[in-house]
Amino acid sequence: MQRSAIRPSPVFLALLAVTIGGALLTLVEGEVAVTTGIFLLVLGGWAVSLCLHEFGHAIVAFRGGDREVYFKGYLTLDPRRYTDPVLSLLMPLLLLAIGGIPLPGGAVWINHYSLRSRAVECRVSLAGPFANLVIGVLLALAVAVFPMAPNLAAGLSFLALLQLAAFVLNMLPIPGLDGWGALEPYLSHDARRIGAKARPWAPLVLFAVLIGIPGASAVFWDVVLAAYEAIGGDAYSAGIGQSLFFFWR
Repeated sequence: MQRSAIRPSPVFLALLAVTIGGALLTLVEGEVAVTTGIFLLVLGGWAVSLCLHEFGHAIVAFRGGDREVYFKGYLTLDPRRYTDPVLSLLMPLLLLAIGGIPLPGGAVWINHYSLRSRAVECRVSLAGPFANLVIGVLLALAVAVFPMAPNLAAGLSFLALLQLAAFVLNMLPIPGLDGWGALEPYLSHDARRIGAKARPWAPLVLFAVLIGIPGASAVFWDVVLAAYEAIGGDAYSAGIGQSLFFFWR
């Protein structure tokens, strides 16, 4: 294997640079600089986490027997290699900016027939949400442990909260989400066939329910906040970050 195949792509590094640039802007005095910084920090950080989420799927699949993820370039964290960059990266970013719900995108194609066992298939599905969970825990711990400016802490806290939201959302046993993917290898043929038919539209229906039904949205965010506080997240700081991110509201 060529070492370059598992190096971060220039596109991923550019997204990382936008995130870091946003973090630095939060340290500059002035409302415009702080607001712009938090917006770039959160949106860029979310794009980076999407890449890491899909990389998690790909690297576990590769180790589980699927060599095609290597040849498709999935191990480079390059979103241009995804099956549909618009639906996989741009659409989740747009939905986050509009509705505040971290809807995942189906980005990498896995050859399930090449995986060694049903347990490996399950781990491949869980690897993406696990990446979000790890990122969320690390960000929350960074805010709790390291002294930092309040605006930067607010942006990182909101980004950490979004990672927990992505984890909870992805773990739902709904076709098209990773929670379903983790169960699917153990389901009957009929159940898998029904799930395959529902996969293209079920996540969008879920998104519509969370946005359109206040009660459903409240329950979802109550669960997310409980998980966020359980890992030591600062809900107050995250709320400030959320307000600054949605500066137009």
